[in-house]
Amino acid sequence: MLRGLTTVAYQAADLNAAREWYTEVLGIEPYFNRTEYVEFRVGDYEHEFGILDSRFLPDLSADQSSGDRGSGGQGSGAPGGAIVYWHVDDAQAAYDRLIERGATPHQPPRDFGENFVGAAVIDPFGNVLGIMYNPHYIEVLEKR
Repeated sequence: MLRGLTTVAYQAADLNAAREWYTEVLGIEPYFNRTEYVEFRVGDYEHEFGILDSRFLPDLSADQSSGDRGSGGQGSGAPGGAIVYWHVDDAQAAYDRLIERGATPHQPPRDFGENFVGAAVIDPFGNVLGIMYNPHYIEVLEKR
């Protein structure tokens, strides 16, 4: 049923700031730009990484609090979305770079076992961004 990662879409209350931040972090310009959405192609398999302007999200509840929807949706103030881990060659170095660029620590780098090292940060727009050195990813890549 599930055949692989295709698109990950984050949300941001300030799409322009999010576009600039991720352009700097990723080192590439988005290939797709609209008023409400931008998308990058990243990594060896050109996975799609999109950012939706949170003003275009549906109002899921008439009685929800009026918090910043870019901070987790539904006005919760919590980080938004599921943690999706992106493979990196050095989890500690990637984590440090994200923190230097303004991300907030969420889960410091740790060994998940069998040389899988993962971490997560909260980007400046309230989304959880997971990174991981993943030996399986390397094995798949080497088979190509």
